[in-house]
Amino acid sequence: MAAITANAVEKFSEADLAGLREELLRAHLDSWQVGDVISSYLATRGYGVSSHEARTMVSRIERTGYSLKSMQEELEKLALVM
Repeated sequence: MAAITANAVEKFSEADLAGLREELLRAHLDSWQVGDVISSYLATRGYGVSSHEARTMVSRIERTGYSLKSMQEELEKLALVM
């Protein structure tokens, strides 16, 4: 059973990610605020999340222009299943 959990990957739908991306680009937020939005996004979907880690990952997704692939990868790393 542990092997299944260790290999489990959280996936976020492309539509959800696209909506989040549009919200972030439209809002013209600073990195701190983007981290808060990402924390809220994950929390409302039932994931635990470190606000500090969310703010840290923002710079990585900003460098890619908020590409959906980058957002998916970073959110998978950040989301803590509750």
